[in-house]
Amino acid sequence: MPHYIVVGNEKGGAGKSTVSIHISTALARMGHRVAVLDLDLRQRSFGRFIENRRAMCAREGVTLAIPDLIELPDVPEAEVPPGENAYDVRLGRAVADASTHDFILIDCPGSHTRLSQVAHSLANTLVTPMNDSFVDFDMLARLNPDNGAVQGPSVYSEMVWHARQMRAQAGLEAMDWIVVRNRLGPQQMINKRKVGDALKTLSKRIGFRVEPGFSERVIFRELFPRGITLLDLKDVKSDRLSLSNIAARQEVRDLLKNLSLPGVRVTF
Repeated sequence: MPHYIVVGNEKGGAGKSTVSIHISTALARMGHRVAVLDLDLRQRSFGRFIENRRAMCAREGVTLAIPDLIELPDVPEAEVPPGENAYDVRLGRAVADASTHDFILIDCPGSHTRLSQVAHSLANTLVTPMNDSFVDFDMLARLNPDNGAVQGPSVYSEMVWHARQMRAQAGLEAMDWIVVRNRLGPQQMINKRKVGDALKTLSKRIGFRVEPGFSERVIFRELFPRGITLLDLKDVKSDRLSLSNIAARQEVRDLLKNLSLPGVRVTF
């Protein structure tokens, strides 16, 4: 059975696609068979990255590990069983097409959709990137504005809870939920510490792990049009291997280690 990695957050701008791109390409570079699904059917940032990567390899005559992009197939209305949702059928067929892979990574849109809801129930590992601010913290829980106490889970946390319940009822292994503090700034600000303390408290209440993600670096966005990541800079024509980029590469390595994926030994 493939191991499902779902990258989800119902708030845009948290770096979901950046995290998805680096996890999937790192696993592919390490020799794992990786399939990727982009469920943001309108934006398709992840899908475009894979297309850019293929085009760059053809244009520059280089060979890079490329995850297999699995598109959601069109399903005629007549083929949708009575009482079933067409999106469920499309996702089910896409997942079946990827069943021979070691990992299936699903990048969810920054909004609540039927596809995203079903994808979360498939997750062996759920990765939720969030910007390091209380604006994004609100995606996980509601806070008392006077004393900062957690008043209750957000609608997104409730969706994850329901996904966990569905997995338990189906006899599947428990989901490993990791909240990734993303786009971190270099300063040790008071607000940054408060967010960290609130996450630590909430993690014990609703059951997730907190891990550091990626710092706010221009390089993550600049490489997108070529379809490459920091891990590819030694393999392509580039003069971008600076000290800052080496530090960013270490962040990618640390994230892969902290995910604790089965059968993965980080070798880059």
